[in-house]
Amino acid sequence: MKCPFCGDQESKVVDSRHSEDGLSIRRRRECLTCQRRFTTYEIVESLPIIVVKRDGTRQGFDRNKILNSMVRAFDKRQVDMADLDRITTEIEQTIQNTLDREVSTDKIGEMVMERIKPLDEVAYIRFASVYRRFQDVSSFIHEINKYLEEK
Repeated sequence: MKCPFCGDQESKVVDSRHSEDGLSIRRRRECLTCQRRFTTYEIVESLPIIVVKRDGTRQGFDRNKILNSMVRAFDKRQVDMADLDRITTEIEQTIQNTLDREVSTDKIGEMVMERIKPLDEVAYIRFASVYRRFQDVSSFIHEINKYLEEK
């Protein structure tokens, strides 16, 4: 690590701790040449994820789109936003942990439905109705019956 004061490459770590967000490590360092102290942050470098939409177009992964879709599904339902944020983080980490750099919206939708199903059945059906593009009442009833059979 290069010292910001003298430019020397040699330093020692004096203190390490996780940052408040838990996603990085804060390290307090001391330059071995000038003995001045400075702080560095280490984060895991994540590769960009490309989302393949149903029409074949590609765009960068945006966790806010997942979160917003769940917020809409839980509209006027009791849910802790921390649960929705946790689900979003789980999905993002699951995608990051795969070796694939591309993921389909279908796969993301299935992951969301799998995780919101135990939280609220109405929100699950709402999300499924948009995700699966219900065209009529019979497809809606079919999804409800499928849900009840699995329950």
